[in-house]
Amino acid sequence: MDNPVNKVDNSLNSQIINHSGPVIGLFAKEPLPGRVKTRLTPPLSADQACLLYRIALQETVAQLRTAGASLVICYAGRKAWFSAAFPGLALLAQTGDDLGARMSNAVQALFAAGGGPVLLAGSDSPDLPVPLVEQALAQLQETDVAIVPCHDGGYAIVGLRQPATELFEKIPWSTSGVLEATRQRSRELGLTYSETECWDDLDELADLQRLVVRSPESLTARHIVTALGGLL
Repeated sequence: MDNPVNKVDNSLNSQIINHSGPVIGLFAKEPLPGRVKTRLTPPLSADQACLLYRIALQETVAQLRTAGASLVICYAGRKAWFSAAFPGLALLAQTGDDLGARMSNAVQALFAAGGGPVLLAGSDSPDLPVPLVEQALAQLQETDVAIVPCHDGGYAIVGLRQPATELFEKIPWSTSGVLEATRQRSRELGLTYSETECWDDLDELADLQRLVVRSPESLTARHIVTALGGLL
């Protein structure tokens, strides 16, 4: 098996190798029409979904930068796009044939670069409260795994105290069974486990509607009302 650290751009180590303490790896795709938020098309057009994703990603980055941990963008797409969109942030290319492998490789690389504990976050919860992220980090002082679960059966954050990447094996990714399978996998591996309260992500039209009600002042909610209000 390839060593995932060897596949990381050398700029990763130069930017985060001296960082000690917790690290958040934000999984993100380059916003391209037809490649992001596809479950929202229709009713959104591919261009509308792409712009929504880009704004949600921008807000997610802004939120996580205040969470008291080093932030690394684990990117899929052109590095040049992420460098221009988020100057100064460390970048780590996603590697692996499926989501589980990409998460496993990212965790190994982030621990190897000197950080820990490691949280992996998605870009689908732009109004995720920073206190929930901080709660997950605090839980990792006592447990091996900490999760910020989502109401749809997935999670917004997964945190590891040590690089127990077997946690990402045997998981039915992109289904409502991800969270329960992760709980079961933790039990199988003998890992202590904790969760925060649930949050929401943005996969379907109803999720957008709930975001507007829940966090009307968020950047993403304001964009939804302004640009997509007729669809709600």
